[in-house]
Amino acid sequence: MVNTTENAPAEIAAGFHAFSDPLRISILELLRDRELCVCELCEILDVSQSKLSFHLKTLKEAALVRARQEGRWIYYSLNIPQFACLEQYLAEYRRFSPILPARSCNEAS
Repeated sequence: MVNTTENAPAEIAAGFHAFSDPLRISILELLRDRELCVCELCEILDVSQSKLSFHLKTLKEAALVRARQEGRWIYYSLNIPQFACLEQYLAEYRRFSPILPARSCNEAS
């Protein structure tokens, strides 16, 4: 069976979609060191809160970040188990997917 994005679990597809934007990658890079609140992320990245919120929503939907509220502030951190899931998904291609030569189009029928 061919494993395409249509067949991949939604979490895997959402995870790789989240990696498709440079700002989201920057957010993840910042969260590698420590938990940060929205105001800190806005300041460091020099983006508006509405723009940041859009990207954080994508990262949360992909389960790559966790959010916790403390008072009126929301703090974000990496959800390491989800990174492990994506890493394992990719590792399956490396370990178990031999590259077979294509069959001739005449043989395919």
